[in-house]
Amino acid sequence: MKKSELKEMIKPIVQECIQESVQQILLESGLLSSVISEVVKGLDRPAMVTESKVVPPPQKRPAPKQDKEISNKLVETREKLMSAIGKDSYGGVNVFEGVKPMMADAGPGASANPLKDTDPSDSGIDISSIANANWSKLI
Repeated sequence: MKKSELKEMIKPIVQECIQESVQQILLESGLLSSVISEVVKGLDRPAMVTESKVVPPPQKRPAPKQDKEISNKLVETREKLMSAIGKDSYGGVNVFEGVKPMMADAGPGASANPLKDTDPSDSGIDISSIANANWSKLI
């Protein structure tokens, strides 16, 4: 008898034995029923989704004493820059007159703000000319 002939005879017998043993393990031991019951339990409950918002800590406003120190440093820095440029440059005009410091960046953890680059003292656009008696009817 050749090896291939023996393989052909034994293969169906081994397959049948394996199928019977798997059925026996799954059904008689209760493994299959426990797996199915766990899946059904998972389907009964809707998935709970929770949302949590991270609130950034409030920005601390510098004390009035610190405000004065900061403004004094700004004045000193501007004077140094004017002396470096030369007081006679630009016809003796103070190029830093009326210049306000830039706003501080809120940082990477801050929430998105579409007006973050807008000066808080900016009054915006005057829409009083388009607002009339019919305006309330359009809203």
